[in-house]
Amino acid sequence: MEVRKTSIKIPSNRYNEMMKAMNKSNEHVLAGGACFNEKADSHLVCVQNDDGNYQTQAISIHNQPRKVTGASFFVFSGALKSSSGYLAKSSIVEDGVMVQITAENMDSLRQALREMKDFTITCGKADAEDPQEHIHIQWVDDDKNVNKGVISPIDGKSMESITNVKIFHGSEYKANGKVIRWTEVFFLENDDQHNCLSDPADHSRLTEHVAKAFCLALCPHLKLLKEDGMTKLGLRVTLDSDQVGYQAGSNGQPLPSQYMNDLDSALVPVIHGGACQLSEGPVVMELIFYILENIA
Repeated sequence: MEVRKTSIKIPSNRYNEMMKAMNKSNEHVLAGGACFNEKADSHLVCVQNDDGNYQTQAISIHNQPRKVTGASFFVFSGALKSSSGYLAKSSIVEDGVMVQITAENMDSLRQALREMKDFTITCGKADAEDPQEHIHIQWVDDDKNVNKGVISPIDGKSMESITNVKIFHGSEYKANGKVIRWTEVFFLENDDQHNCLSDPADHSRLTEHVAKAFCLALCPHLKLLKEDGMTKLGLRVTLDSDQVGYQAGSNGQPLPSQYMNDLDSALVPVIHGGACQLSEGPVVMELIFYILENIA
């Protein structure tokens, strides 16, 4: 947010996520979360007072003027009546921005997002000579600034700028009072090559089958792994025309040899089956698992 100007910048490689958010929302409201804005010199925060109420504040850099303020989310509400006399209204809500627009403007905004086109909303009274503010929705370059500081539990490899998907309903298996849960998958192959299995559905099925095999193989060992401090595990699978295999590790080290026989028996058939579906290679992916206490 700047003086009389608010910019919502959407990375081009987030188009699918934007469409999911739009399709899941009702026709009158469109909301989205924002990343922390490193280019802003201040940022909205929401502070809970002693009486339980919330208050908006802006944190800023000491002795530096506030020029650009970041926000944590945006909400577009299409409930503004044309008879209100306003083109659109913008306001700060908690640590985000809410923009009230007409139903017609909401339709135009959604259409622009579907077509990946920039869109500008003018705020203020319809009869005002000077508009109060402009809201700019802009498509920008791909966002590669992801997973900063994240490293592989297998060998400490940096995961910065590598595409990943969080798994919310993935494989979870219980044994000996412990739970092993698949939480995430990183795609280490170069996105620019567009190399993958012949069908994205095959890709999804393969990762699920690999995750299940890994969990089942380690179920008898969950108690010992957790006692030895190996609670975050990584499994890197490579599918290529001249190389098919896997690496498993925790705390930057390969898993001890005592676990490898069970892993080989479970994973090798699944991975070689996936290699048969390969159209162009390589496919390299890393699955992340956590061992937790089973609190029933």
